[in-house]
Amino acid sequence: MMAAVHPQDDLLKMTHRENWKLQHERLHLKHRGHEAMHAEMVMILIATLVVAQILLVQWKQRHHRSYNLVTLVQMWVVPLYFTLKLYWWRFLSMWGVFSVVTSYVIFRATRKPLSCRTPRMVYKWFLLIYKLSYAVGVLGYLAIMFTMFGFNVFFRIKAEDSMDVGVVMLFYGLYYGVMGRDFAEICSDYMASTIGYYSKGGMPSRSLSSDICAVCGQRILVDVEEEGFIEDTYQLSCGHIWEKTHVLYGQLLDWLRYLVAWQPIIIGVVHGINFSLGLE
Repeated sequence: MMAAVHPQDDLLKMTHRENWKLQHERLHLKHRGHEAMHAEMVMILIATLVVAQILLVQWKQRHHRSYNLVTLVQMWVVPLYFTLKLYWWRFLSMWGVFSVVTSYVIFRATRKPLSCRTPRMVYKWFLLIYKLSYAVGVLGYLAIMFTMFGFNVFFRIKAEDSMDVGVVMLFYGLYYGVMGRDFAEICSDYMASTIGYYSKGGMPSRSLSSDICAVCGQRILVDVEEEGFIEDTYQLSCGHIWEKTHVLYGQLLDWLRYLVAWQPIIIGVVHGINFSLGLE
């Protein structure tokens, strides 16, 4: 009787790391002797990744606007699926607040006629998203470095806990930074078209004075070469002047789109191919 209960008691006494190691060993025993099958699965994965990358690059180059729109929708929806499946209520609550406020901002930015207060509201919201995401991302990066150099020991913090906090904060900063960037581009395109300084086809309906902001329509108080206290002034590629800060992260965050929006779909395709070929 005691001998039958003893293995179960040992399993309950295991730490999380020991239990994970045991499950890993069982997985290796289960798939022992399947090296040829695993090699075939790896080749399918590599081939799918290469083909998918080529297709995505061609799509982005030939139809940039539709690519960005589809990617943005997937980045907005895909995390929701995993959140509900894995019960990540903290992320769900933050995602919900961001979605509600951003939806209202987009609604205001796409109205015709455009209110004179809307560009300033859009600017302030995405500026706030930029500052918060930047700060959270930097803190997450510092927490990871903090753990890697072992400083967590001085504060009696477990390495797993501090690393988890750092990774989560870094992901939050990058994710909402990219989302803010893409939604800011959509809002700016709609507002520029509505104001009349830009037209997809034909001539713009209005001309712009050199001392007027192309977004909010107010007089510019800071020159292009002058550093502002709150807002800096930048000149767009079309020659218009726009007051803004670094709301957009730049190319450094583009990889996150691929990771969040397209990687789950590619992995799903790979699993479908393996299942159809009878590979496990």
